[in-house]
Amino acid sequence: MKNHFTPGVFAALIGLSGASLVCGAEPGNGLAPEVPGLNLADNLYQLEAQLPDLREPYISAAPVDNGDGMRVGRLGEDGGDRAVIEEYARAIAEASGDERVNNVDSMLIGYRGRLVFESYYRRGRANFPHYQMSITKAYTALAIGRAVELGFLKMEDLDKPVVGFLKEVDVAKLVKGAETITLAQALQMSSGIRLGEGMLRELLRKPEALRGQAEIAAYLQHSEAIPEAGRKFKYQEPDTAIAMQVLNAVVPGGAQEFIRKELLGRMGITQYRWEAAMSGLPKSAAGSSLLSRDMVKVGMMVLYKGRWLDEQLIPEAYIARATSPNVHVYGSAHYGFYWWVEDFDVGGRSYRSIEGRGAGGQFIFIFPALELVVVVTSHDKGMGDMLKTLPQRVIPAFTR
Repeated sequence: MKNHFTPGVFAALIGLSGASLVCGAEPGNGLAPEVPGLNLADNLYQLEAQLPDLREPYISAAPVDNGDGMRVGRLGEDGGDRAVIEEYARAIAEASGDERVNNVDSMLIGYRGRLVFESYYRRGRANFPHYQMSITKAYTALAIGRAVELGFLKMEDLDKPVVGFLKEVDVAKLVKGAETITLAQALQMSSGIRLGEGMLRELLRKPEALRGQAEIAAYLQHSEAIPEAGRKFKYQEPDTAIAMQVLNAVVPGGAQEFIRKELLGRMGITQYRWEAAMSGLPKSAAGSSLLSRDMVKVGMMVLYKGRWLDEQLIPEAYIARATSPNVHVYGSAHYGFYWWVEDFDVGGRSYRSIEGRGAGGQFIFIFPALELVVVVTSHDKGMGDMLKTLPQRVIPAFTR
């Protein structure tokens, strides 16, 4: 299968890129731009890089109800200062002159359970699942929570050693202390696993030896000894791999099917891609691709304590722990279960933000005190500057 656009499709994209600027359009007056003939089996990461920039941004303060399960509203009428948000949207649409930042592809806003603002810029398309880097970790944590809700794990299992769930791992071969690593410690990047770069490269040279639970066995055999206490935060792939391996071990049909059916499927998320790791399991550190609207759904489900529409997908107690400031990282930033927790000072007040973050500028911002969810996708260098700028520009629109 070709991982590029045919001339016909590319020409169609060029034509599509003439989407008109729609500010607060009535539903039906302007549809969000889409990619024609999209095949989810293609390499979405490569295809995304080939998307031509939209000639004009699509900006709507009255998102269309497209039957995806998302309730929609109107910015201004249903809350929020429309003029403030539209001014910010127009600023996002302007070229920054710096290729490292402000390459925003979409910004969507959910307020009090409704999608009230939807915008696409540059490579942003309503039907194209945007590639997700580390924000994939946040989805992995939610999959663990879904397993708890369905009884495949219990809340007390979070504080039990992971080797108890991984029956194919020979505990006798592991480094000292490896048998004490709990699922919660892995979920908050505090497992204590330490693999030198040389050792990690050596392991990756033989990917066939990392299939299944052999992946975790290798990490736990070749790590430095795991300290008994004071395990420090370290942002690393082995900790996320542990979570996915445990999920795969406890749910019927394996992690991939469980995520498709019991997590994403329950929210009506079907237009997505989730790549496989060398283990054969879904990637846990990066590698998912989701629609911007579906990212809003995820944010709303977390905002409403694990509930989506009329169904409790994840236990409220799990969401509370996953989005608590469990580990201090820097400044006011803390870490929960693959979700970031940070406080922002805006207008002389402090607002707590729960965030899914991904390199390139993929974000789900959740401001619980305001019942506000903001999703951003970008193709920036590094993280871009949204952590610094977005709270200052968006929060005032919902506090006046």
